[in-house]
Amino acid sequence: MEILSAIIQLLGGLAMFLYGIEVMGDGLKNSSGAALKRILEKVTGNVVMGVLTGAMVTAVIQSSTATIVLTVALIGAGVLNLRQAVSIVMGANIGTTVTAQIIRLGSIQSDGSLFLWLFNTDRLAPIALIAGIILVMFVKSKNSKTIGDICIGFGVLFIGLELMTDGVEPLIGTEAFTSFVSFLANPLFGILFGLVLTVIVQSSSATVGMLQTVASVPGSGITFAMAYPVIMGINLGTCVTTAMVCSIGSSKDAKRTGVVHIAFNTIGTVLFLIVMYVLRRLSVFGEAFWVRAVDSGGIANFQTVFNLATAVVLIPFADWLVKLSLVVVKDDKPEAERHPELHTLDEKLYNSPAMALSVTMKAVAAGGRLAQLNFERGCKVLAKYDPVLAAEIDKDEDCIDQFTDNSDRFLIGLSKMVETEADDRQLDMLMQTVPNFERIGDYATNMVELAQRLQSENAAFSDMAKKELALITQAVNEILEITVDAFSKDDNEAAKAIEPLEETIDDMIMMLKDRHTKRLKNGQCSIASGLVFMEALTYFERASDQCSSIAVMMLARHNEQILQNHYEYLREIHAGNDVAYLAEKDRRREQYIKPLKQIF
Repeated sequence: MEILSAIIQLLGGLAMFLYGIEVMGDGLKNSSGAALKRILEKVTGNVVMGVLTGAMVTAVIQSSTATIVLTVALIGAGVLNLRQAVSIVMGANIGTTVTAQIIRLGSIQSDGSLFLWLFNTDRLAPIALIAGIILVMFVKSKNSKTIGDICIGFGVLFIGLELMTDGVEPLIGTEAFTSFVSFLANPLFGILFGLVLTVIVQSSSATVGMLQTVASVPGSGITFAMAYPVIMGINLGTCVTTAMVCSIGSSKDAKRTGVVHIAFNTIGTVLFLIVMYVLRRLSVFGEAFWVRAVDSGGIANFQTVFNLATAVVLIPFADWLVKLSLVVVKDDKPEAERHPELHTLDEKLYNSPAMALSVTMKAVAAGGRLAQLNFERGCKVLAKYDPVLAAEIDKDEDCIDQFTDNSDRFLIGLSKMVETEADDRQLDMLMQTVPNFERIGDYATNMVELAQRLQSENAAFSDMAKKELALITQAVNEILEITVDAFSKDDNEAAKAIEPLEETIDDMIMMLKDRHTKRLKNGQCSIASGLVFMEALTYFERASDQCSSIAVMMLARHNEQILQNHYEYLREIHAGNDVAYLAEKDRRREQYIKPLKQIF
């Protein structure tokens, strides 16, 4: 029963340890998501900087797998290329060593020092939990909650370690444990054990933590010669997870990233095994070094040295690793994929909500740009029917519709991940903007349908109608250009210039409808062309309205008053209470209303 109780305690401690790592990692990720986004976006072709970036990101989010998942997603999003991704992956292994160094804090002896006394597990865990609970329960800011989560995760992690230690102690000296230790005496078995355990646990940090826990128990009999092969196996075990992450629903470059990580870890492990074997055979450190008991700090230090040395040795061969990945994962026969910039949303980005939002902004901007282009082409087809251009519009409209469906699903999933108010507002803006751009694309196909009606009925616009359409087309195309450009640059000042132009377009539409109604009454145009003209004006007006909605949502994201009441904001500026708005409106009326009045 004592053995069974120890095993249950050991497994319970492992569960708490894994949960603590996850909670702490999530908290660190949430608190630094925006910074990580900026850092990753600035990664260049410099391998050393990429390695440092990968190490830092992994150290923050406490998971090399999460870093690789994020890197794979960024490749698909076009933020990173393969060369940049390779350097980040090389650095990810270094970042994982931080967890082991944190764990060793629990074994530090105080030697009378108050500071070191606090780092003992018995004190560190409760202090972290107390601080975390206070921040989560009694301090009502989001930042405090995030920091509280980090503290709670930290505390739970160390309590888990303590439980594992308590669970291991009764097992020391048992026949099963003795057999386990003798099993590790064979380096090949040690590698296999580390590999299999890491695959099962799905966390190299947790596996190293377990090894540190066992080794830290007096009398465990874990020597350095036993420990280092296990660490090597742990390193190889992470490759299995990477292979799964990079192979499922990912691009060619994402798969190549997985190949690089597997090659990097495998080559590093083989080289170190050879070096360690040679050193022992030559008795460089003496036999006593290899058979002495190793503690938690020794394991943490070896893991750090191993991963650092591997990176240093293999950095000069980064290009070779890239070439190897290109050989292993070959390109398919070229396929003409329309608008690849619309296919960048990957659920792997959920691991970093800030980065996911950044990628989505770029993708939605690309979708908006395509909708704008399609609308411009739709206007050209309406003015002069072109069946080839009409077919292109239909194809791109299908792309816009598919992108809208994909982005809607992606954003709904992402909505469950965001935690900060700023990210939540950005998400709301995106969820509302996507359908606005999609509708603008729809109006392009409506223009094509109108042009086809004119063709089928052998009708044509009058000369005056052509001039009027040319002017209103110019105005609407301009507001679309301003809107897409403002959204792409996240430029609120540019967004403020949209509504004055939109109101000017509304005035133009009213004038054009009145004038065209008179032409119909006077028999100056056919009924067929007249109806098409009026419907075209409706689509022009709706496209302009969509631009207004996008601008308001952009402004509301950073303005609480506008967020609370969009209509009140519009009512206020339309009432003439904004000097800048009135000045811009006067300029637009001079630009469009005046020339319109001159058309006869």
